[in-house]
Amino acid sequence: MEESEHAAARSTGRCIKLTVAYDGTNYHGWQTQPTGPTIQSALEAAIKSICGETVHIIGSGRTDAGVHAWGQVASFHTHSKLPADVFRKALNANLPEDIVVRDACDVASSFRPINDALSKRYRYVLQPGRINDPFALKHAWFVKRILDVESMQKAAEALIGEHDFAAFQATGSPRQSTVRTMIDAAVTLHDAQERRKIFIEVEATGFLYNMVRIIAGTLVEVGQGKRPAESMAAIIASCDRLQAGMTAPAHGLYLLQVHYPPHE
Repeated sequence: MEESEHAAARSTGRCIKLTVAYDGTNYHGWQTQPTGPTIQSALEAAIKSICGETVHIIGSGRTDAGVHAWGQVASFHTHSKLPADVFRKALNANLPEDIVVRDACDVASSFRPINDALSKRYRYVLQPGRINDPFALKHAWFVKRILDVESMQKAAEALIGEHDFAAFQATGSPRQSTVRTMIDAAVTLHDAQERRKIFIEVEATGFLYNMVRIIAGTLVEVGQGKRPAESMAAIIASCDRLQAGMTAPAHGLYLLQVHYPPHE
């Protein structure tokens, strides 16, 4: 539905590409829905307040409720003559403080944020230890024990390459193909005295529903010693969701960056 509506709009007006950062805590995800506020609806309302147009904005992916972003990419078509950077400033003046447009630029009217993406990079943030960080309650998953980062990294390396990632897809969300290419997978410790964090970063040509959160949950189980690092290859080969770990909470997940061809 979104792509067909977007295609209809391409015949008229210009296309503006946005790079958006947001704290997803107070939102019911990216996509507009009747159950509560969303990032998409906030952006569309701000655009209407600026130029009076009712636009349909398309994002590079539909982040779930509570998920954050630093580099979400979106686009919309408009008849407004406002320069793109003026649009950026005006949007930031009209948006809630927890949504920020980092960049705005004109692109070809055929630009499609989803289909044109070469890869996406996500970060999952863990807070391991005995004492919770009250300032990270909604921005990192508190795991009440020390995790073996070296074993987690070893397990993550098995994810790299082209695989069928069906074992890391939430049940009830079938796709035509569950094969994806993982470009990078890294687990790193960021130690700032008591406020230590573990970053799980993954970049792939595409992701299945809840794939990053299931990968994070599985790697945490490796870090806790509940399963060996060597088991990751067998989990991938099984294509069985029951063989992978739990789905990590949404609030630790961040969409970091979406990569496009140079001209986009």
